[in-house]
Amino acid sequence: MIRLLLAEDPGTVRGALALRLGMEHDMEVVAQVDRGDEIVDAALLARPDVALLDVELPGRSGLDAAADLRAESPDCRVVILTTSGRPGRLRRAMRAGAVGFLVKDGPVEELAGAIRQVLRGETVIDPALAAAAAADDAGPDPL
Repeated sequence: MIRLLLAEDPGTVRGALALRLGMEHDMEVVAQVDRGDEIVDAALLARPDVALLDVELPGRSGLDAAADLRAESPDCRVVILTTSGRPGRLRRAMRAGAVGFLVKDGPVEELAGAIRQVLRGETVIDPALAAAAAADDAGPDPL
């Protein structure tokens, strides 16, 4: 079984996401938190294989918590979930040790597939978010 930690604002899709991922034959949500400053403690207690962290959380952002989680629980793979590809977030996520950067409102089947991919050692980045980051890196068109 793939053990998951889900850090998501409770006012959003966390419950539905936890339910849907829990329906996957090989996945189990072992911890849920709604604050970024609760992520590391929950991970140390539950020992997840993958942590799905929302970018924007009260207490501490998912991006900031990702680096602490990688330091405290290096075997846990970190996937950042976001609703938008704001400039700099992808780079910050990768610097923090994330191995995935995905939209949180995409199909759950794609998220489940991405979770399996990161456990195989792959890095998974949503193509639209990657394109937005690349466009930001290119800077303004001089023409």
